[in-house]
Amino acid sequence: MTAAALARHPSAMRFIPPAVAVACLIAAGATDAQTGGGLGNLPPPGARPSAPQPWPGPQMALPRDKPPPLGGAYRPPGPAAQPPGFPQGPMAALPREKPPPLAAAGPGTVPRPGPGATPGPGPGPAIAGIQPRPPIERQAPRQVSSGTGFVVAPRQIMTNQHVAEGCTAMRARLHNGQEIAATVIASDRERDLALLRTDADPGPVLSFRRAAEVRRGENVVTYGFPLAGLLSSGPTLTTGDVSALAGIGDNARQIQISAPVQQGNSGGPLLDLRGQVVGVIVSKLNAQRIAQATGDIPQNVNFAVKHTEAVDFMREHGVQPLLDDPPPTLRTAAEIGELAHASTVFLRCLR
Repeated sequence: MTAAALARHPSAMRFIPPAVAVACLIAAGATDAQTGGGLGNLPPPGARPSAPQPWPGPQMALPRDKPPPLGGAYRPPGPAAQPPGFPQGPMAALPREKPPPLAAAGPGTVPRPGPGATPGPGPGPAIAGIQPRPPIERQAPRQVSSGTGFVVAPRQIMTNQHVAEGCTAMRARLHNGQEIAATVIASDRERDLALLRTDADPGPVLSFRRAAEVRRGENVVTYGFPLAGLLSSGPTLTTGDVSALAGIGDNARQIQISAPVQQGNSGGPLLDLRGQVVGVIVSKLNAQRIAQATGDIPQNVNFAVKHTEAVDFMREHGVQPLLDDPPPTLRTAAEIGELAHASTVFLRCLR
């Protein structure tokens, strides 16, 4: 079947090998601040280019400012001649203004001199007997990424391994705005899970579903901090369903969900409508790469680590999870958000 026929028939989608599909995953966490470049100066719509100027003659091949003859008086070069339509005056010689970044840099992103550092000498003639100071060594700004975590035991927070990987220090911001230190005590690359210990009480413990079964079509709620610095600084709630009982390539450690997630949601809780944890948000499908490979744009294809994997991971590292029988009545998504609010934390990773 031709490519045109594939575009006309959505059902005739090409098979995607699991290795290609795995390469199309985007981690839903560890968001980094980025800036964008400018597009340059474009002519206004409908503008016509100026008519070409006649060739002025061979003298234009000579240097603009010919040096004076030997013994002659030196004259500073005059202002450069500008083509017709070019801005005149002192501003014409200034470089084009750099466009502003997409987002202002946050606190701590500007490099500062170390303690005791003083500015170097300014321009001017050297003073006899005084040695110039050596140049100041400026430290590069620390890279900061972010993710989500939730309380799984007293002073214990769970998140994704890729959120905590490579961090020299981690900070957890609680629901009341307090920020406390957190230390990685265990991680599992295969499951993509990590446990953090905090210096202070991070909040109430969320309970995991005791039963192992999760059914397709179950309503689920996500709670976390997507796209920190761009969206709301507070937590975000989304709703959806359990779409499949395995991840990419039949990954039995994960489930597929339709609840929207973004970078920064990684490590956040996935809860059912009884307020019990049934998963840990981990990744989303790269819709752009799938569209390039198949011609079809996937929608609402996201993934979470199964709650049974999280429970086993905790037990393997000596942490006892809270397992409760489900409450008899279902709650609304708003009530689930209120339950998760005090137990979900914003994580900052310093590298």
